[in-house]
Amino acid sequence: MAQGHLMLDTCAAIWVMEAEPMTQASIDAISDATYAGEPIAVSPITAWERGLLVARGKLNSSLEPKTWFSRLVGREEVILAELTPDILTDASFLPEPLHRDPADRIIIATARALGLTIVTRDRLILDYASKGHVRALEC
Repeated sequence: MAQGHLMLDTCAAIWVMEAEPMTQASIDAISDATYAGEPIAVSPITAWERGLLVARGKLNSSLEPKTWFSRLVGREEVILAELTPDILTDASFLPEPLHRDPADRIIIATARALGLTIVTRDRLILDYASKGHVRALEC
């Protein structure tokens, strides 16, 4: 399968699946990618991060986390981004300053390695992108 140019962070993946409001720019980018047949990537770390949110009671869901993630990656336009030992190692050596959230670091390292733009509302990732370390689109 061809590689696209967008990657959803965990919150964006949740908003896409739950049809939550997003910025027009992010809706347009996702629609354009889908129309062009470009897959939209999601990191395997999103399964872990969403599972934690549900387990800790920070996110209510009628779907069990494994089922939710299977449905996400089962969508025709979504692909599972490769998560290699190199990407995991790179997440430990990203240009500073950057916060220590492991999921964010892995998502950022994945986007950098695969040349993807992160669709996110995470202010810390957006600020990091503004420094030129990764590409991001606010959702």
